Amino acid sequence: MTLRQLKNMSATPAADQKPTQKLAQKPVLRINSGELMQQLREVEIDHEGRIYRLRVTQLNKLILTA
Repeated sequence: MTLRQLKNMSATPAADQKPTQKLAQKPVLRINSGELMQQLREVEIDHEGRIYRLRVTQLNKLILTA
């Protein structure tokens, strides 16, 4: 998935988010992990020049490491 595709995705509020009467919350962008990982077990994320690795474990959990 390209950055352009991510930017074009509509933001959907998380299921556990409830709007408050006093403060309006902005919707949170939700990305499906399958779309993000693209059937890979590991992807690299460049954040401000630092490389992070997002991996799927044997127990199907996600781990982000620097």
